[in-house]
Amino acid sequence: MANPVPVPKLDVTVRVGCNLTYEVTGSAMLLLNLRPSPNRNHEIVFEALTLGNNLPVEQFTDSHGNAVQRVVLAPGSNYFRHDAIVRVSSRPDNHDLVDRAPQTAASLPPAVLRYTLPSRYCDSDKLVNFAWEKFGTVEHGWTRVQAISRWIHDNFEYRYMSGRSDLSAWDVLQRGYGVCRDFAHLAIALNRCFNVPARYVTGHLPDIGWPDPENHMDFHAYAEVYLGGEWLTTDARFHAPRIGRIKVACGQDAVDGAFSTIYGGATLSFFQVWAYQVERGTVGVGDDLDFSRRLDNQWAVRTDPDL
Repeated sequence: MANPVPVPKLDVTVRVGCNLTYEVTGSAMLLLNLRPSPNRNHEIVFEALTLGNNLPVEQFTDSHGNAVQRVVLAPGSNYFRHDAIVRVSSRPDNHDLVDRAPQTAASLPPAVLRYTLPSRYCDSDKLVNFAWEKFGTVEHGWTRVQAISRWIHDNFEYRYMSGRSDLSAWDVLQRGYGVCRDFAHLAIALNRCFNVPARYVTGHLPDIGWPDPENHMDFHAYAEVYLGGEWLTTDARFHAPRIGRIKVACGQDAVDGAFSTIYGGATLSFFQVWAYQVERGTVGVGDDLDFSRRLDNQWAVRTDPDL
């Protein structure tokens, strides 16, 4: 087992959150998965979650460790808001990576074995022959994980708003384009073909040290692989180390990581997400969104003073 990795210095302040509105006819219920999960790479400073107008709610932890709110909706418009101030590290993904040897199935912890198996959207059983033909000669472990990420990044087109809830990794391979969810599903499925545990992750990804001309702010999906006793980030959408990921949920695929799951007669009528760097101590949860305070969306990385 690898030695514990030290907690990084959390020297960047980020504001993340979302506004959601659901229109309800009849009876309906939501499972909401919006709150950042405990993680050594970020610390929640302040957080506020508003769930409609005193709607009945129950919180539970699912089998993947995600904090889920089960909310019974009221007829008409139901408004939800999550807002948080979070400290993150200015160091990029996997900055402390050392050689991570892959483990055999016999030595994997029982809790991670399910992440080697096919799932609803990561149908690795359909991709085995393709995976071995394309990546079978690449060194097993992180080298192959990176090769898979690079190949997806170079060969698939990212098309904003092209996502569909009925597409599996196999479908994405045939289609040739998609959104971050599709890139993540394909990367997960291909890694599972080599018995590398891989899981689906959703969260916030501010543009720290990474200009985005289109100024997209949305929930982001990517993958994590289990190597050498640790979960490592792999993101085929960008295939570059990024700064400031704030993990919300994880699971075998998007079934487990969805920000909301609707039961009954409800439709999402408004959707707004924010994730941007701010100066420490200048913004509070519940404040109006003021993007003139935004410090990211540029190549330069600005850290909090005195940290």
